[in-house]
Amino acid sequence: MEETQNTGLGQEPKRKSYTGLIALGVVVALVAIAAAVILYHYTVTKPLAEENEELKELAELEKQEMATQYRDFDLQYEQLQSTLKNDSLIAQIEEERRKTQQLLEELENTKATDAAEIKRLKAEIASLRKVLQSYIMQVDSLNRINQSLNAENMQIKEQISEANTQISNLSSERNQLKDKVNIAAQLDATGFWVTPKNKKSKDTQKVKEVKKLAFGFTIVKNVTASNGQRIVYARILKPDNSVMGSKGTFSYEGTSVEYTEKKYIDYTGEEVKVTMYSDIAEFLEAGTYKIFIFCDNQMIGQTSFTLN
Repeated sequence: MEETQNTGLGQEPKRKSYTGLIALGVVVALVAIAAAVILYHYTVTKPLAEENEELKELAELEKQEMATQYRDFDLQYEQLQSTLKNDSLIAQIEEERRKTQQLLEELENTKATDAAEIKRLKAEIASLRKVLQSYIMQVDSLNRINQSLNAENMQIKEQISEANTQISNLSSERNQLKDKVNIAAQLDATGFWVTPKNKKSKDTQKVKEVKKLAFGFTIVKNVTASNGQRIVYARILKPDNSVMGSKGTFSYEGTSVEYTEKKYIDYTGEEVKVTMYSDIAEFLEAGTYKIFIFCDNQMIGQTSFTLN
């Protein structure tokens, strides 16, 4: 009998098939990883980076505003010197100018994110302003004696006005950035629920049986908001828009507002579930009731419920 020789040609296609499947699996895994990285970038990394960039811009604008004030001081000292003939007073002002220029140089060499140094240099501005005001008073006194200096004095005031306008513009830009940051840091309440209870603490929708309200909500995650203790106020309005069970008032947009219940919470930037209770000690009528939730001088959410 003749032996049949196995050349292995039948197994070669199988090896190629397995190799192709492995390569395809690697490609699919790499695509999934890339998609996850891109999703993380656009949902987490990019928003945080944009927020940090706004904070950096705010700090840089504050530094620019301070630098403008220092230059304004130096300009005013220069103008004061030009109106004087008193060598002693000129020398004193020159010393203050050198101090102002030195502080300006320190500010320019300080990073906008160096909070401690920026605070120190800002405090120096208040001191310099007082000194400058004292010299201005002395010069004005001399100007009353020499009327010929009035024109130059008017020029100084115009330059000061221009500098103040520049400072005002920078302040406006800074306030706009602050508003953006404040909006981003505002808390938000969602997922409201309301359960009326009778005197046996059982659920009921009959207005005559309601002796207590249990209600709650979720304060969502916000990494921009500062951590710490918060006071949450609940303001419940009856169908006639009067406040149910007023316990006191809190400040909201410059006015005193009545609230029904309040609760202290510790906020860490993560999601917080809040449950509140309100005992009913007054007549309730059938109709729609509204609940408004306030925190950090903002209304962060609202809901409504109906009693039959």
